[in-house]
Amino acid sequence: MIRSMTGYGKATIVYEGKKIIAEIRALNSKNLDLSLRVCTRYHDGEMEYRRILTPLLIRGKVDAAIWVEETTSQSLPVFNSSHVAAYAEQIRRVSDETKLPMPADPWSIIVRLPEVVQTQTTEDIAQEEWDAVRTALTQAATQLNAFRLQEGEALQHKFTEKLTNIARLMKAIEPYEQQRTERIRQRLEERLAELTGIDYDRGRLEQEMIFYIEKLDISEEKQRLANHLTYFQQTMDNEEAQGKKLGFIAQEMGREINTTGSKSNQAEMQNLVVQMKDELEQIKEQVLNVL
Repeated sequence: MIRSMTGYGKATIVYEGKKIIAEIRALNSKNLDLSLRVCTRYHDGEMEYRRILTPLLIRGKVDAAIWVEETTSQSLPVFNSSHVAAYAEQIRRVSDETKLPMPADPWSIIVRLPEVVQTQTTEDIAQEEWDAVRTALTQAATQLNAFRLQEGEALQHKFTEKLTNIARLMKAIEPYEQQRTERIRQRLEERLAELTGIDYDRGRLEQEMIFYIEKLDISEEKQRLANHLTYFQQTMDNEEAQGKKLGFIAQEMGREINTTGSKSNQAEMQNLVVQMKDELEQIKEQVLNVL
């Protein structure tokens, strides 16, 4: 079963009054392009987050974010006494230098200045909290992969439909192919009949006609295309992370269809080849979405 490269996953773990949230989005990319945005509290674990996500996500342009929300009062506001003292000293110095009177209530000014009031936080993070972060990240990646699988089912249905259409169109060429052989033989004989007074070797003519018709034969192209169609379906059914491989098979399918088109000197056959190319182009566009 194939998987899409695009997806979304989000997970939340509650740990001691905190909501630890992990969110992951993935789009198409030839390789894994992982961008991480981690809140300051959990920033030290970035290398491990990459180690966790790399085997789970495989490919895609991935944006992952980890942040925390407090659900209870886990921190207390405190005054930064060194900042308060520094601001008070500056107010006194500016008052002396400018001969302006001191404010009646310096404290009301100081408490509004930057970094006077700070949040007291605990720097040490328990192992259980780190485990909660990893669990949230893993759950988000698992949810994203479930989304990818769901999208992949829709893609596989689309691919199967297109493969069936190509096989049907190639089968529809066969009656015109048989008619074409007879028309070529008849046209050559008519041209020769117009050449009066010229003697020619009938046996040699038959050999040349056979050689010419064989050059236009598409039996091998049909057989190889049928093999590619089967291989494409088998790859979808049996393998993991096969987007690149499906792309290679689609390229080979294109070669056979193009060769068939170059050998098709009949309008009805060429019309069918154009339709096959259209079906294949839709496959190639969607293969870019496959993991």
